[in-house]
Amino acid sequence: MTAHPPASRARRAVIKGALCAGLVAAATTLTACSGGEDPDAGTNGVGKLTAAKIQGKAGRVAGSASAVRLSGTLVSKSHTYSLDMRLKGDGGTGSVTSKGRTFQLLRVGEALFLKADTEFWTNDGGASGKADGAAAAKLEGKYVKIPQGDPAYQQLSGFTDKDKLLDGMLTLHGQLEKGERGTTGSLRSIKITGDAGAGGTLSVSLEGKPYPLRLERGGHAGTVRLSDWNKDFPLQQPDKEEMVDYGKQLPTS
Repeated sequence: MTAHPPASRARRAVIKGALCAGLVAAATTLTACSGGEDPDAGTNGVGKLTAAKIQGKAGRVAGSASAVRLSGTLVSKSHTYSLDMRLKGDGGTGSVTSKGRTFQLLRVGEALFLKADTEFWTNDGGASGKADGAAAAKLEGKYVKIPQGDPAYQQLSGFTDKDKLLDGMLTLHGQLEKGERGTTGSLRSIKITGDAGAGGTLSVSLEGKPYPLRLERGGHAGTVRLSDWNKDFPLQQPDKEEMVDYGKQLPTS
């Protein structure tokens, strides 16, 4: 048997080690090429679903949520509304800005109240009714109860209706497709689009329950953020000294 000198044995060990290292590296590379990092690792798994199923899941968890906060802009019939509303099943509260005027809305059950400054009541000749300067000054800082029979009731109560708002917002139009993964706020999310964005784009959470997080409405009709899912908030009618009730009809002069 031929004896190999120490130097020869060392050289062969180095070569063998290098070959092994090369094979390990190659195997690692092949594994990376064949699969790569799983983009859904550590998520709720909805990213693996089709766009239609993601939309369905997002709609169901949103519908079953006890509360939500909506903030952003809505464009309807050439009017832009900026809103920041907190909503739950029996009502909502928050602010809406339209045509440069901001007013507060509060709905508890079927009772709807509006609070605004004097300028709002003096200059508004639309659905919220008219009031002269003297009467308007008395309304500043007060919650005015909107009668259910007044045209303003249907228009304004829509901003406080959780189910109606979510139903209208969370349905994308056209062919649904999955978009890119990313983050919305601090949460990992995935986008789904309708007609490549023309029918809207919805960002859905990949963490926890697949709640909708952000909606870009089609046709440049506004962008709304959805947050504070299931976070409760107080909702009660204003005290008598804080409100004005005109009965069945708002004043017209």
